[in-house]
Amino acid sequence: MKKLVLAVVTAAAVLAAALIPSGPPVEAATPGFGSAVSAIKQTSWQTNSSVNAIAISGNTVFAGGLFTRIRQPGKPAGVGEAARTYIAAFNRTTGAPTSFAPVLNGPVYSIATSPDGNWVVIGGDFTTVNGIKRSKIAMFSVVTGKMVSAWDPVVAARVKALAIYGNSVFIGGAFTKIDGAVRNRLGAVRLIQGDLLPWNPNANSDVYAIDVSDNGTRVFVGGPFSTVNGKDHYSLAMLNNTTGAAFAFPAAAAIPKPTATCTTRVKDIDTLGDNVYVSNGGDGGGCYDGVLAAQVSTGKLLWQNKCLGATEAIKAIGSWLYKGSHAHDCSSSPNGFGNGTGTHYLLVESTINGNLGPWYPNTDANPRSTTQVGPLAMAGTATDLWVGGDFLHVNGQVQAGLTRFTNAPGGAAPAVPKKPIVTATSSGRVYVKYSDVYDVDNISLTYNVFRGSTNVGSSKYSTYFWQLRKSYTVTDRGLKRGSTYTYHIEVHDGRNIMKSPSVSVKIP
Repeated sequence: MKKLVLAVVTAAAVLAAALIPSGPPVEAATPGFGSAVSAIKQTSWQTNSSVNAIAISGNTVFAGGLFTRIRQPGKPAGVGEAARTYIAAFNRTTGAPTSFAPVLNGPVYSIATSPDGNWVVIGGDFTTVNGIKRSKIAMFSVVTGKMVSAWDPVVAARVKALAIYGNSVFIGGAFTKIDGAVRNRLGAVRLIQGDLLPWNPNANSDVYAIDVSDNGTRVFVGGPFSTVNGKDHYSLAMLNNTTGAAFAFPAAAAIPKPTATCTTRVKDIDTLGDNVYVSNGGDGGGCYDGVLAAQVSTGKLLWQNKCLGATEAIKAIGSWLYKGSHAHDCSSSPNGFGNGTGTHYLLVESTINGNLGPWYPNTDANPRSTTQVGPLAMAGTATDLWVGGDFLHVNGQVQAGLTRFTNAPGGAAPAVPKKPIVTATSSGRVYVKYSDVYDVDNISLTYNVFRGSTNVGSSKYSTYFWQLRKSYTVTDRGLKRGSTYTYHIEVHDGRNIMKSPSVSVKIP
């Protein structure tokens, strides 16, 4: 699905992404956090069931899914609720709902907004909108919120993926016909008129994801299919935007063919500039669940991250690729985590090399949902990231179905460092031993050791929060025998400073 982003890529951000984590990570020049947005959860309303799709148009965020009600931030289920049947819209600045409230009779699985910001198209299983017949797809005016009555393509089965470019709406899903004509899982209609276009790539199984390159010349499709236009294209293909013919796409070979014990399929696709990012999910132990990046113009593979735990949603913002997954083993990635550290539902990777970056919020997954995987959809701009899914909590706080993160200055602060351990010697030396801490917005932190108000040691260390805590020692020299000195540690993330308790020691 197409999720628009106004990317702002600074030279500092590019450098930061390129260097993580080869050597000491250098992070983006942002106010207190290292990636495009902070891990701090911002206020937004919730949903009573899963959010499957999100798209942004101007200051409006559209969310669709299995939910039938929305509720106020922080409230438990059943409190402060309002009816929204499978589709809702929210103010991008405040997270509060708008008056947009069409009544659907079935779930929404895909949403796309037009580049000009005028139109939003939704797809899913529904057959009526506000009591009017609609077959799995409908279009609304973003300005008025009203359904476009004359726009009524008939899609024979579920619409799982949508993308809009120019006057074309690209459609993917489980269908075999559009407007009575054969269209096997892929087809297109005109945005303004709604009539069927000749684009007919013919996939032999469902399509889960569609996105169009930023220049509009390539349409990327993914899912559990194995052929397109009768030729071998397992799970991923790059298509001509007018003829539907498949281009050579060498990067697709990075997705392993199915075996008796392992299958994998593309779950989401996002394009930015001359790059396309593709996320996968597998069935079977050790199957490919990660993310790959390819060049749009050549189709060549740029990098591949092989973290285990299906990646359901991705969003590229500047030099960072945000991912929603149930990652449980990233030991194949430099400085990654192994099994036993829990499930990491939200992560960020460098768009330069795919290595894990400085952003560690987390959700859970609703064990009673139909999916039970956590995040399922992402959309964002240069200043914010919206995440939808089947989760019930975000960063340990009640927040069901929908959440958002922004670049509001400050970000998360480092953890409070423990009181240092100090040892004095008769030679006038004090050894100050301290442990590192982690910050969910940063990898590189500066540690300052103070004797009173005098800084006696300053170092920068790299810490991923899943790693065991490390200890470091600073030696303070030239102190007077019989005198008492007080020491504390300060940890700095570029904006926020956290201080340890103080401890005193007397020179023997």
